[in-house]
Amino acid sequence: MFDRFNRRINYLRISVTDRCNFRCTYCMPAEGVPLKKHEEILSFDEIADVVKVGAQLGLTKIRLTGGEPLVRKDIAVLVQMLAQIEGIEDIGLTTNGVFLPQLAKPLKEAGLSRVNISLDTMNPEKFREISRTGILSDVLKGIDAALEAELQPVKINFVRIPGINENDEADVREFCNGKGLKLRFIRQMNLEKGEFYPVEGGAGGICDVCNRLRLTADGFLVPCLHSGLRFNIREMGIEEAFRRAVQFKPEEGTGTKSHEFSNIGG
Repeated sequence: MFDRFNRRINYLRISVTDRCNFRCTYCMPAEGVPLKKHEEILSFDEIADVVKVGAQLGLTKIRLTGGEPLVRKDIAVLVQMLAQIEGIEDIGLTTNGVFLPQLAKPLKEAGLSRVNISLDTMNPEKFREISRTGILSDVLKGIDAALEAELQPVKINFVRIPGINENDEADVREFCNGKGLKLRFIRQMNLEKGEFYPVEGGAGGICDVCNRLRLTADGFLVPCLHSGLRFNIREMGIEEAFRRAVQFKPEEGTGTKSHEFSNIGG
């Protein structure tokens, strides 16, 4: 085992699946994307092993993502496994909310702390247009279920889509204020062009204070979405993958920016 992180790294985002029940226009083409084979996707035991090593190195926070993480079978079992790992203090989840009426309470009981739920409009027709398959009322029921289960805080992610939902911000803000929800605005990003922006209402997208790594559903540790760097935990081992990924993160107080790594090979 190598030394604990000498950088400000305490947050791991874990993609538990590449599948999603939505086809959001800002996320994927209408026909979807090629899916990984079952054997390529990390098992719960593999994910837990990564988190155990990370916790020994200083990780304290976990966020489960996808795809849509709630389409992963028995996701509450994974949450319970991660909640029992010494050093992990906070487990969050980012979701479209559709399955929360069934899963919010089991997830809370398993150890989930909080949720972020995507909501880009309060207009049912426009919501269907943006998500291609989603029904707004299902998401609203999911938000209520999260509140009832006391998954706090419940944060709402609003993706600003040029020419589509600029006029919807006021209605979403009013809805959030009425229910005590924390609202975050996210500008639509273009990874191919390297366009990304700070999150309004959150700390995401600010390279100087970035404290997070990502684990893909098929087992790659990624220091930054804009770097192109990926370190396979299965091929090089969990500890080495962490070591390689962490070296590309900014040192505390240096002002180094993650997007400056975009031309580094590896």
